[in-house]
Amino acid sequence: MQPSQRLSRLLLLISLIAPLPCAADGNLTSLANLFIGTASGRNGGSGGNAFPGAAVPHGMAKVGIDVDTAPRQAGYIHDNSSITGISLMHDEGTGGNTNGGYGIFPLFPLANCAFSSCPVGLDARKALRAANVDVASPGYFATQFVNGIKIETTSTRRAGLIRFTYPLAQVNHVVIDLTNDLQRSFEGGSISISPSDQTIKLGGTFLQSYGTDNYTAFACYNFKTSAGASTPFTSFGTFQSTSTSTPANIAVSVNSTSLSFPFTSSVNRVQAGGLVSFNSSTILARFGISFINAEQACANADAEVPTWDWDAVQTSSRNQWEDVLSRVQIDTQVEDVTVTELLYSSLYRASLVPANVTGENPYWDSPFPFYDALFCSWDTFRTVHPLLSLTSPREWSEIVNTYIDGWRHTGFLPECRANTKAGYVQGGSDGMPILGDFAVKYATHAESLGVPTDDLYQALRDTAENTPPDWYRVGRQNTAWKAFGFIPTAWVDPSGSTGLPTREASRAYEYALGDFAVRQAGLALQKPAADITTYANRSMNFVNMWDASLTHDGFTGFAQRRFQVGYPFIFLQTPARPSIRPPTRAPGALTIMLASTNVSPMGLGNRVSHLIHSVVLGNEFLRPALDVYACDANGRPDNVRGPNHYFDKGYFQAGNEPSFEIPWVYHYANRPDLSALRVRQIVYKNFNTGIGGIPGNDDSGAMAALLTFHLLGLYPVPSSKQLLIGSPFLSSFTLSNNVFNTKTHFIVRNFDKTTLTGTPPAGSRIFVKTVRINGKASESLCWINFEDVVGGGEVEIEVDSDASAAAAAGCGPAPNALPDSLETGGFAA
Repeated sequence: MQPSQRLSRLLLLISLIAPLPCAADGNLTSLANLFIGTASGRNGGSGGNAFPGAAVPHGMAKVGIDVDTAPRQAGYIHDNSSITGISLMHDEGTGGNTNGGYGIFPLFPLANCAFSSCPVGLDARKALRAANVDVASPGYFATQFVNGIKIETTSTRRAGLIRFTYPLAQVNHVVIDLTNDLQRSFEGGSISISPSDQTIKLGGTFLQSYGTDNYTAFACYNFKTSAGASTPFTSFGTFQSTSTSTPANIAVSVNSTSLSFPFTSSVNRVQAGGLVSFNSSTILARFGISFINAEQACANADAEVPTWDWDAVQTSSRNQWEDVLSRVQIDTQVEDVTVTELLYSSLYRASLVPANVTGENPYWDSPFPFYDALFCSWDTFRTVHPLLSLTSPREWSEIVNTYIDGWRHTGFLPECRANTKAGYVQGGSDGMPILGDFAVKYATHAESLGVPTDDLYQALRDTAENTPPDWYRVGRQNTAWKAFGFIPTAWVDPSGSTGLPTREASRAYEYALGDFAVRQAGLALQKPAADITTYANRSMNFVNMWDASLTHDGFTGFAQRRFQVGYPFIFLQTPARPSIRPPTRAPGALTIMLASTNVSPMGLGNRVSHLIHSVVLGNEFLRPALDVYACDANGRPDNVRGPNHYFDKGYFQAGNEPSFEIPWVYHYANRPDLSALRVRQIVYKNFNTGIGGIPGNDDSGAMAALLTFHLLGLYPVPSSKQLLIGSPFLSSFTLSNNVFNTKTHFIVRNFDKTTLTGTPPAGSRIFVKTVRINGKASESLCWINFEDVVGGGEVEIEVDSDASAAAAAGCGPAPNALPDSLETGGFAA
């Protein structure tokens, strides 16, 4: 065993009983715990669905073991489930099909069997792991069966190495499975074996993990043994089910070199693949993957792993992760060890997806990058993309280009693309706030980053204006949105466009946020004033779904489904300082049915973060679920009644994206002191370093990025340059930006480790007293500009223990101390 492997195994064993130890400079990867969020989701478990296998940042290849029990969205569960193979691609932290996504072309090592009678079938071959042997670190994964066979893997972007070490130096075998992906969804494919150069090529068509389509993928395997490349197969052949009605009855054909199964529109239950043998106790498999053809899969292996040098591949992967993790630097000898482990583990998961599949686009030729595993932008636009905008804008610009190129070739921004196919739209077309965010933050650098801003803006406008044939797969129901200013229930689009006719209220909220993104991009890119006014107006239209008379749980006003009858509009006087008039409502125009996605009625208003003053502070015509337009027992405005009620009644769901910002809404009520306390409570109640340490699915890194922001004391406002600022969990940290080449040092004066708990003790120093940016006092204690976060220099946050003074100070006395909201004149040019 190599020293690095011994260290990785030791770190895993320690992490099961205590936080990871501090890392020396240049060894941040040792602080990333890849097993956080790998508990089973069965029987009410956390089911983070995190992927702990080998991968590089945004790698197409994600190599790891697959278990035989579901839910297993990432293939792996940290329990005693049997292993069915080690496969080449996986999803990360998603929902979707509970059997998982990908898991294609798995290998499985066998020993102590005669070639023609080896247990090659899925159920026949599966085996248990020995206790506490799984090891994972960035760029490396290993485990061991109870029979002593060890599996290790490391990878590049589209290729990698898998090593099997057998207990005995004898004839040992490797199964190459053609048909059994995680969903058992094989619809056709082929395998060919070339004994002369130990090369095996595979191609297969399988079902996507989130959607209705299938996809086709290819792989190429080469083999070496400890004796070197010239060692031939001792035996080789293929296997397949003798009948699809009894697929577990399998025959091995010695010396057979190929199998082919024509495509069928339904799942083929056959089990089939190859079997090879070597007279060696160590077998090294090199693989490449592709969406184009098997030859390109082989070429990817040749290009990315040319020398078969295990240490070189693993070191390169680790160095790539070290670069990503080092963009947030802390003093690991000073900071709390649990916070440190949570931070670097979260930074790791936040850069696993989307996957860089550039060069593997099977649909069109393009000079632009092609990323996959975008599902869903609904999950990631709130936290993952804003985090990338701070630390990884070069990578982020490639992802932004992927969205634009999707529009360029399909007419609409991709939304929930999985396995290179469109998935399901959960709300709006949520690539819109991602593009709006990029335009606002990087418009002046877009040319150098290769992002065409005219195309970016046109992609936003087309997605806001045009209605696709099926708005459940891509785009929005714009015909209704533009005609009525809301989304009516039981309305048939005369154009023939269809979609899932539900979630009208929450879709209206996300359409509004998407239109705000167009408005923001228009400002940043100096587009016509008429456009800016149009999309600012539309971004207000969510109130047309509002029933101001409905009372529930002591609060008045909820978004509901609405029939076509009586559609009022909202008007803006100017785009810079709009005023809104309360809409009139025709009798019977609203029903009492709530239609929303993944959020309770009490939390729906948080989706319009550009109009948060209406949502939280409540204008006279709009008294929503987080209503603070109320009075206390003495008749004074009670600015926190709504948010407190929301938490006290248990409506808050930490693992649900529309809830992400809610612990911070006290900022908009001028009470950042309460945000500081609430964020501490949420973090320590819902996140930890154990296998159940994520409150639900990681959702393609959304939870990881959210926790990162909480720990840093920041929260991003979509499609804007504003970040809410609060009380960090760290005494200091430095953010590096790889476009501006800057380092911004944040320091917390009077930092108090006793606040690192769900309920900070009275008198502990947690409340932000002052914020100074490069020596100058900030006008706000509640928000900070993007330029100040990434511009270099120093941000000094002073905290103290005076709760009364903090409550009285609020966001500060300056006119613009409160975070922006569009309807009160915020987000001006």
